[in-house]
Amino acid sequence: MHLMDPQRRLILTSAAGLTLAGLSACQRPEPLVRVAGISWVGYAPLYLARELGYFNNAHLRLLELTSNAASLMALAAGQVEAAALTLDEFLVAREGQIDLRVIMVFDESAGADVVMVRPDITRPELLRGRRIGVEDTANGALMLSRTLDVAGLRPEDVTKVPLAGPTQVSSYASKQVDALVSFEPYATQLARLGALRLLDSRRFPGAIVDVLAAQSSALANSPAQFGQLLAGYFQALNLLKTSPAQATTLMTPTLGINAQELTQALKGVHMMNLADNRTLLGGASPGLLPMTQSVATLMLRSSLLRTSPSLDNLTDAHFLPTA
Repeated sequence: MHLMDPQRRLILTSAAGLTLAGLSACQRPEPLVRVAGISWVGYAPLYLARELGYFNNAHLRLLELTSNAASLMALAAGQVEAAALTLDEFLVAREGQIDLRVIMVFDESAGADVVMVRPDITRPELLRGRRIGVEDTANGALMLSRTLDVAGLRPEDVTKVPLAGPTQVSSYASKQVDALVSFEPYATQLARLGALRLLDSRRFPGAIVDVLAAQSSALANSPAQFGQLLAGYFQALNLLKTSPAQATTLMTPTLGINAQELTQALKGVHMMNLADNRTLLGGASPGLLPMTQSVATLMLRSSLLRTSPSLDNLTDAHFLPTA
């Protein structure tokens, strides 16, 4: 299955020459670090850090976009300097010749990416002939591909309906789709409408890893901002661990689910702490490298990549807090 159409690849590889209107270099005397992210439970500590004022810096901004695909395009267009992406989207960016480094690993999905279905779809093979909503992203394509493999179906056996995360709930409610390749917090919102879990990312360990990727040039130009970004994130992550009730209350407005639902949703991600990140990003053989190679192999088999992109200079651990 190949859901990365030539037009998208052309946009991705050509967008590097674009600039965000009104934000030319001559208008900002100091480097601005804009970080794109989406409403995903694994990124929640980023928004918690913002709520707590840890990013109180005029030259550090967290922007909420509708999808990782939008974050990718913003990176390619120079509209943001960094983005929270799944590892597979990072590989798509690398294939598109965007010079990125992974400077932090957020999490590994362990149930928070999920296929939600109408109650009459009790087995994967019953997806045959159904309308399946899915984000037009590498991660969405990967989950759909793995789901069809489990069901013993081919892409032509289902009708794919492109749907960004924020539109999935309304599309299900209006009966435009029968199933959705979704993720938290939208999976919880779909469950409120009676949708059931068919299978989730626990079925595909290691396939969905979330990272913070930054433009190499931005890392060189704005080390202080990136240092503050990561320090604030790990402060917030620590608060989530030590004072979960306080932390979840602060995070729920961004995610659109209540504190109890968020607590449950967080069980579907394995959050990577500072020690994990040092292992994954540091040293001569970063732990993230074999994970990235495994995801690249899976993507090549699913025709989500044409060729395996270079994994040289994959990570940069210099911006992790020292304590």
